[in-house]
Amino acid sequence: MSLLLSIILIIGAAFTTIAAIGLIRFPDFYTRMHAATKAGAFGGIIILLLCAFYFASLKVAIIVFVNIIFFYFTAPVAAHMIARSAYINRVKQWKGSKADELKGNITLKHHHDD
Repeated sequence: MSLLLSIILIIGAAFTTIAAIGLIRFPDFYTRMHAATKAGAFGGIIILLLCAFYFASLKVAIIVFVNIIFFYFTAPVAAHMIARSAYINRVKQWKGSKADELKGNITLKHHHDD
């Protein structure tokens, strides 16, 4: 059993590490945010599942289930709202970006030279 738990822990830690590497290596705000929200949330969920297996109680399983539901509902919405706010405030995309689906469909904030 401890071997299985160790493997689950390593998988969760690997996803969380991939998210951290993405935060450092990706070229712009939007791609960094993608790494943090996707891989980070998935790694966190795997580690939460590990807690449910390790403690093997109904109370912990319910808490883990509620937290996983919370992650899956809040992480994408928060990422969307942060990215939208960044776009409106003219945070630039990486020069190598190939698509800008919001261009012309959203009102940008005026740039101030303060």
